[in-house]
Amino acid sequence: MGGSITAIGLALAAIGAGIGIGQIGGRAMDAIARQPEAVGDIRANMILTAALVEGAALIAMVLAYIL
Repeated sequence: MGGSITAIGLALAAIGAGIGIGQIGGRAMDAIARQPEAVGDIRANMILTAALVEGAALIAMVLAYIL
């Protein structure tokens, strides 16, 4: 029983990270389409935010595995 709960926790963390990064990428493309001159700033913020989402997902996965 414990293994299946761990697997569900890991899957939810991975799915959440995928959805979050997809949202970040989509919104960044919309922003670049609206203001092409700000592509450098938008890209930098997008990469930073995606890294933070991945970090939170990794922590969630580790916690699901440990608990």
